[in-house]
Amino acid sequence: MKAWSYGWKNGNLFHQTRSMKYQQLYDNGCHFSVWAPEKNTMILSVAGREIPMIKDISGYFHADVAEIHHGDRYLYTPAGEKPLPDPASSWQPEGVHGPSALIDHSQFGWGDDSWHGLPFSSLIFYELHIGTFTREGTFAAVIRRLDQLAHLGINALQLMPIAQCPGRRNWGYDGVFLYAVQDNYGGPEGLKQLVDACHQKGIAVFLDVVYNHVGPEKNILDRFGPYFSDKYHTPWGSAFNFDGAWSDGVKEFIIGNILYWAEFYHIDGLRLDAVHEIFDRNAVTIWDQLQETVRDWEQSSGRRLYLVAESDLNSPRVVRPSALGGMGFDAQWMDDFHHALYVLLDPAGKKHYEDFGRLEQLAKSYTEGFVHSNEYVRFRHRRHGASSAGVPGHRFIVFNQNHDLPGNRPGGERLSVLVDLPRLKLAAAAVLLSPYIPLLFMGEEYGEMAPFYFFSDYSDPQITGGLLESRKKQFAGFDWDQQPLDSQDENTFNRSKLNWHLRREGQHAILLHWHKQLITVRRTQALLADLSKNNFRADLLGGRGIQLSRHSADGARHLICLLNFSGEDLSITPPSNWSKLLDSTEDISLPEVTDGPICLPPWAAGVYAG
Repeated sequence: MKAWSYGWKNGNLFHQTRSMKYQQLYDNGCHFSVWAPEKNTMILSVAGREIPMIKDISGYFHADVAEIHHGDRYLYTPAGEKPLPDPASSWQPEGVHGPSALIDHSQFGWGDDSWHGLPFSSLIFYELHIGTFTREGTFAAVIRRLDQLAHLGINALQLMPIAQCPGRRNWGYDGVFLYAVQDNYGGPEGLKQLVDACHQKGIAVFLDVVYNHVGPEKNILDRFGPYFSDKYHTPWGSAFNFDGAWSDGVKEFIIGNILYWAEFYHIDGLRLDAVHEIFDRNAVTIWDQLQETVRDWEQSSGRRLYLVAESDLNSPRVVRPSALGGMGFDAQWMDDFHHALYVLLDPAGKKHYEDFGRLEQLAKSYTEGFVHSNEYVRFRHRRHGASSAGVPGHRFIVFNQNHDLPGNRPGGERLSVLVDLPRLKLAAAAVLLSPYIPLLFMGEEYGEMAPFYFFSDYSDPQITGGLLESRKKQFAGFDWDQQPLDSQDENTFNRSKLNWHLRREGQHAILLHWHKQLITVRRTQALLADLSKNNFRADLLGGRGIQLSRHSADGARHLICLLNFSGEDLSITPPSNWSKLLDSTEDISLPEVTDGPICLPPWAAGVYAG
């Protein structure tokens, strides 16, 4: 078989037939390569053979082995160590404690040749966790639900991390083999089948990846080389070494992983977890190298690879091009929008988000982006953030909830448990009518009632022993009135699974229909599709609500979205006749066309064109 992949030469990407970062089968053999710059010897164990490897000046050990096949197990033995799996293993069919296995990517028959991706500004994200999205908890089971998501109007899946983790249940943020697909989800073949099915239904696939730390159980990276920094530490463990001695190899490992998902799994984009915990003080940083490498790959492949950041910095530099001193991400998640919106919907949230709760903060988020733009923040005991005014809307992704928001509550409550149906419909309108990229969290579209807890399946007693106490300490600063559940209890995981039958019942069906209406309006109204915000404004309405106004460049068309965040009726008198496009109320029907006042009931949303 003929195979090709990417390698590195003098810091630059080039095509080659034998990869330096992960194993690649070719013809009837395989070129094995592993980075261990401070080791003097390396033994490869494969197919009953013990093969000494040859070291090059960059710290990579190499070996060519004939008569090797897809699925063959193998291990490495660095000097002074026991046999270990491959740090860049593409497949761990026996879990994190087993050997690595070879994978022949050319065996999969892709059917997405006609897929050319979607414009980022047109995306409507749907975040899901493979293990809890369905009862089966597999890629194959997700495929069987794609028609329902497509009918709703979803065109981008955001998969929580699927890198191989300990056990059979995990959020994914403690992955230890960053190139390997969680085997009990369906492994490499299952992920390819899911991506292929999505593309054939017009749905892009984004993958959540973690490059700020590695999980604690069976983390073998430091047994091979200086992957971790002795200068920096994250809340979850040692930080990667991106600017110390031998850091070139670490950057190659991470950037190679990004290209790996794009090339061999046809992933459309990546969401990088907590980039504020990635540290690099070099003149040319990992962000500079990443952007240059991705752009080179895009030119050679003819495909786009979008990069999205999660960042706690409130800094516009995250989405500023690297040539202008930025990190170069296409977009970032915006927590400020959620916090401002949530506390308006659920006043009890003020206890946990003490710096939010004013209507003008949500209006500011609509017009500028960040709420905190160098103001003093009590939660942080310092000033925080910088202004994002002028940053276009397609650079931000907004949401009512994501995996973190229920998952970091001791009770795992979703918004659907905390507020009533009118407020849920208002929350959906606030996100889907915004001048930003919207994201829904799995089950949100019909008001799923199951909690979404933090769950894990570690086997190391040293890790499990302190896990619950660590969670309690994490929650202490938020003044919760209950303690978190044991994340190791399998029932904690099982209770987090979606109840798909709810979407057909009562208020859940009503909420599902409302989400479809909102998505349809967002898609069909050209003014809602314009995320530049050049002809957009957000005005307060007597301290009770917000009016989002848009108009065409020539002033001929107008559209307003009214959001009532109060328990009282809200009335406005538009300057001319208006046609109602949407109304969130169930028992109050507004006139189709009006030239008089518009009266919006409490906790309601309406959309009008004029």
